[in-house]
Amino acid sequence: MSDINKVVLAYSGGLDTSVIVRWLQDNYGCEVVTFTADIGQGEEVEPARAKAKALGVNEIYIEDLREEFVRDFVFPMFRANTVYEGEYLLGTSIARPLIAKRLVEIATETKADAISHGATGKGNDQVRFELGAYALKPGIHVIAPWRDWDLNSREALMAYCEQRAIPVDFASNKKKSPYSMDANLLHISYEGGQLEDPWVEAEESMWRWSVSPEAAPDQPLYLNLTYRGGDIVAINDTEMSPATVLATLNQLGGAHGIGRADLVENRYVGMKSRGCYETPGGTIMLKAHRAIESLTLDRESAHLKDELMPRYAKLIYNGYWWSPERLMLQRAIDESQHYVNGTVRMKLYKGNAIVAGRQSDDSLFDAHIATFEDDAGAYNQKDAEGFIKLNALRLRIGATRGRNYK
Repeated sequence: MSDINKVVLAYSGGLDTSVIVRWLQDNYGCEVVTFTADIGQGEEVEPARAKAKALGVNEIYIEDLREEFVRDFVFPMFRANTVYEGEYLLGTSIARPLIAKRLVEIATETKADAISHGATGKGNDQVRFELGAYALKPGIHVIAPWRDWDLNSREALMAYCEQRAIPVDFASNKKKSPYSMDANLLHISYEGGQLEDPWVEAEESMWRWSVSPEAAPDQPLYLNLTYRGGDIVAINDTEMSPATVLATLNQLGGAHGIGRADLVENRYVGMKSRGCYETPGGTIMLKAHRAIESLTLDRESAHLKDELMPRYAKLIYNGYWWSPERLMLQRAIDESQHYVNGTVRMKLYKGNAIVAGRQSDDSLFDAHIATFEDDAGAYNQKDAEGFIKLNALRLRIGATRGRNYK
């Protein structure tokens, strides 16, 4: 402990990380630097400055990372059509590599000896923060208080605040949600409370970003999404930055009841966890991206991407964004996106994101060949006979040798 003179803490301004500031000061006798990232969580981050100052923090970093988050993390992930275990769009997972990156960069800038975070020893976030930190700054020391202290309940944290004169008015002056929540521009998640029983339906009052599909407008909303190199660059012909694209789709999708998910996932540490998620913009982006790829990607490229995607998703979920294998897959994915250009028309209606049209100057769809009408010789149907027989050859040989394929 005597080797730790300065620590950079990922600081939200909430109860847990405020306790961590004082706990680090008490147990390590060190200086604490706080880092608060605005990645679109929907709450003001500037109040964290006053809270950190009240705890004796002199070096305070508060940064708007929304554009970097969407441009360099969310968009590359969506080029792969990434979904974990068939449902989860990885809203929390994809934010952690960016926070880890800035933690170690600030540690270098401030000559800190260690970084610290408020993730618990039960979850995935501890793995994501620390794998990223070690990949980017191999010699960094990581302090994870939840794995070391005995403050294992909100009551214990509040008692610690009272004993150490930590100001907690910001933690107690309003009713606390019964759920553990995480939010950024891609999603908001809910865990804990009654959700710990997988049989209990999530209460309607829990959801914050979306109306219920039953309460959504009776008239659909149509959107034109313009793609360039696999990324959305405009909505209804209005050019937008990456963060503005996602924020706009969140607002429009949420208003039409799109993006709710209730799932039980397999955490990297081994346990199953039930969580609920709202990802309105991401849900629209996934459907639209697959639609534009259906026109512009060669069949084998598209199928190879689909084969690679589960592995890519697992790398992100498990915290390996900063790894050689993720970089290798990303280069292959990005290479596939050169011709993923064009426009997708989406219909938003009562919880559904529906593809209503797609067009591209780089389309591989040839109506003259695919038509059910007279194709004027564009496709010789007799060619299919030899194609089928050659592909059946191994099956025919096996069958004549007595192999049973029933």
